[in-house]
Amino acid sequence: MHVIIDGYNLLALTRGSGPSPYSEMARESLLRQLAGYRHRKGHALTVVFDGWQRGQPLEGHEHRAGVQVIYSKRGEKADQVIERLAQEYGAACAVVTSDHEVIRAAQAQGALIMKAPEFAQKLQVKSSSQGPMPHKELAMDDDDLAPRRGPEKKGNPRKLPKALRRRGRQLKRF
Repeated sequence: MHVIIDGYNLLALTRGSGPSPYSEMARESLLRQLAGYRHRKGHALTVVFDGWQRGQPLEGHEHRAGVQVIYSKRGEKADQVIERLAQEYGAACAVVTSDHEVIRAAQAQGALIMKAPEFAQKLQVKSSSQGPMPHKELAMDDDDLAPRRGPEKKGNPRKLPKALRRRGRQLKRF
């Protein structure tokens, strides 16, 4: 699985009250977190940062701690680079962004979509946990999992809809 990440979109969520999301220090901090995530999960990661206003005339590529970093060229937005990568990888990739245009374009290519807040939460939980979670924290009530259905529905009322079960299976890899 190749994970393509909208860098500034995710950075705005993970920085908290730290430095500006456009600073070098904030980008380095995010890249360290992503390197740890890559080490734990083994997914290929590509982070795309915007360079369309102040960037270089050519697209920049770097590798840092196993994470590929792409800076879009001047005049090109990160969204366009992400859409191009999603087209290249197709269903073999996951796109992390909250931009609706990028989400639609990536879904059209068959990519798995994960919104930036959802991925940021997984990134924070995984990096802050030191080992397996106690069994009590994993337990959920049956009422939490049971979808709300009207009396006209047939089938098992405790079973999630097929689309939600499929998405759950896909997200288990993260």
